[in-house]
Amino acid sequence: MKNVSILWTDDEIDLLKPHILFLESKGYNVETASNGDDAILLVSRKNFDIIFLDENMPGKSGLETLTIIKSIQPEIPIVMITKSEEEDIMDAAIGSQIDDYLIKPVNPKQILLSIKKNIETKKLVSRKTTSSYQSSFKEIGLLINSAKTFDDWANIYTKLTYWELEIEKSEDNTMMQVINMQKSEANIEFGKFIRGNYLSWFEEQSPDAPLISPDIMQHMVFPELKKKEKIVFILIDNLRYDQWRLIKPLINESYTVEKEEIYCSILPTATQYSRNAIFSGMMPSEIQSKHPDLWLNDHEEGLKNQHEEELFLKLLAKHSIKAKCYYGKISSNKAGLKTVEKLDNILQNDIVLLVYNFVDMLSHANADTEMIRELASNDPAYRSLTLSWFQHSHLFSLLKSLAEKGISVVLTTDHGTIRVNRPVKVIGDRTTSKNLRYKLGKNLSYNKREVFEITKPSIAQLPKTDVNSKYIFAYSENFFAYPNNYNYYVNYFTNTYQHGGISMEEMILPLVRLKAR
Repeated sequence: MKNVSILWTDDEIDLLKPHILFLESKGYNVETASNGDDAILLVSRKNFDIIFLDENMPGKSGLETLTIIKSIQPEIPIVMITKSEEEDIMDAAIGSQIDDYLIKPVNPKQILLSIKKNIETKKLVSRKTTSSYQSSFKEIGLLINSAKTFDDWANIYTKLTYWELEIEKSEDNTMMQVINMQKSEANIEFGKFIRGNYLSWFEEQSPDAPLISPDIMQHMVFPELKKKEKIVFILIDNLRYDQWRLIKPLINESYTVEKEEIYCSILPTATQYSRNAIFSGMMPSEIQSKHPDLWLNDHEEGLKNQHEEELFLKLLAKHSIKAKCYYGKISSNKAGLKTVEKLDNILQNDIVLLVYNFVDMLSHANADTEMIRELASNDPAYRSLTLSWFQHSHLFSLLKSLAEKGISVVLTTDHGTIRVNRPVKVIGDRTTSKNLRYKLGKNLSYNKREVFEITKPSIAQLPKTDVNSKYIFAYSENFFAYPNNYNYYVNYFTNTYQHGGISMEEMILPLVRLKAR
């Protein structure tokens, strides 16, 4: 690697001339210091890529020098070189954030390996990641062209997510553009798949129907209750699969993932529909017909998810399950802290249902708040904000406490979200729903080639507000804009996160069962 700048500090630096010449022959720039004070002065005046630091020097010791250098430039990798393997010295060095250590006498190959580990690893990994994705690019393309079932698409999306996260770590902007293009292509084809197959899933005993929102409780929660196992069901509103992959390693510290599946959100991929379907075990039209007092249509005023606990209790009764139930919705830091503080009382129940709204609030704030739009300006930034929230959240604290108590957890979401950038014109009257990714109305005008239309909502088990009601859904990265206010919609909503429509990000979702370690 050319132009890497090295500072080597050792009170016997003259004896290391052969090592320095070897490194210079490999293209490295090497500066030297014979004591800690000189090393500190050099670090304060210029930037180095890596520092080799002798632990045992007259004057300031290596550890003392290390502490001062880290206070000046904390990101510089420092390799401690010592004559001793004594445990207290190594503990002190590691506690002072060394990046590597070598035991004297060192040879040139050890030095070279340490440089590659601490400086070149990122670039070597980047090259390996790029090469591996290039090999998988064609394979994923073939999978996209041959996909026939929802499981096929779940496989494609999980592969794309894996490579997206790997390439993001490598910081290869060119390859990130390539995978974004392939993901966009996949979303276009996924939209065609949904258009051709979604309605058939609601035919009686459809062999190709995937696990969908109303199936979750009976599939993942009720078997635990029937075994008289205490279970905590956690739903993180608007959590995408890629966000789950990012927080999973943190959860793995306390839990093993006993079962991980992918399920499909119903349409519309909006909280009112998908989350009510999860807690009720019913499609929206059935909720409307059987429990009209617990369902509000799009145009009606009021909270659309205020009856989830009642719907779940009715679902328990339907399946003849007797269980004490606690339901909590956490939409603020204060509510999160209160849930952790009263956890022992909450766990007196057989089933605990918790809904966490932060990720959904972040998604909405991205459209409404300029600062959040800047902070979540793309998918990597959006994921990073989610990870940062989770690391410091009361939800993470709660999961740790639950693990200590040996409580099993089912964790999932109701729908995902996608960053939209292509406006599609639609005309509707004042009763038309306001969501940018789907529209429900009776006087809708649109280009049929640009939307997925459901002209008979009953076929998709969706409620209708009028005899002529129909639904339309936006594909991929599209969003609906009214022609009479077109520029406003384009300027305000382009590159914001929206949900309600058809995309892998919104519909292909994680469903996991966690067992305490």
